[in-house]
Amino acid sequence: MKFFLDSAIVEEIEHAFTMWHFDGVTTNPRHVQVSGKPFLKVIKEIAALAAGTDRAISVEVNPHHDNHAAMVEEGLKLAAISPNFVIKLPATEAGFKAIPLLKEQGVRANLTLAFSAAQALQAMRMGATFVSPFIGWKESNGEETVSMIEEIVTIRDNYGFDTEVLVAAVRNARQIVDAAVAGADIVTAGFAVFQDAFDHPYTGVGLAKFQSFWDQTPYE
Repeated sequence: MKFFLDSAIVEEIEHAFTMWHFDGVTTNPRHVQVSGKPFLKVIKEIAALAAGTDRAISVEVNPHHDNHAAMVEEGLKLAAISPNFVIKLPATEAGFKAIPLLKEQGVRANLTLAFSAAQALQAMRMGATFVSPFIGWKESNGEETVSMIEEIVTIRDNYGFDTEVLVAAVRNARQIVDAAVAGADIVTAGFAVFQDAFDHPYTGVGLAKFQSFWDQTPYE
């Protein structure tokens, strides 16, 4: 399974690449706003971190676009900045339509804000490189999400679609594991979510005990 960092904070991304060997990055307008930097400035900084690698950097078009032509026009401009960029498009009629138009120009697309297997199926039919089912938002509203991931993976495998399932809006370690068990290709989550997932309180307890035993034992 691939891990992507859901962030636009350069320091977090650099840490994830260097220390955790992460495979890519997903950004969105909220993450860019949190970074405190202009949109183009921060995505170019992220692109520099991924330069010379095959790490995918998902960059979102203006969410106000309500027609596919505008999405394609901006998507082409963004893709020209870096070969690592994958253009994020919303799960709307215009977003679906933009996927094959970008693909014809050699530009990859990530269909985002997908909340059903039917939306994911249409994204795969249209040629999306990634499809991003959101699970955190659905679970916050009491919806079960594992079966949705399983359905999307099964549909993809049934028909041999060349699309990776990128589970997004992941809020905790349990959701990371659920996505992996369900067969997702990629999970994206925030820096703190992964930090917590890679830690466990018993690891600290055990390490403290071993340190005590070590200190009481001659080395030679």
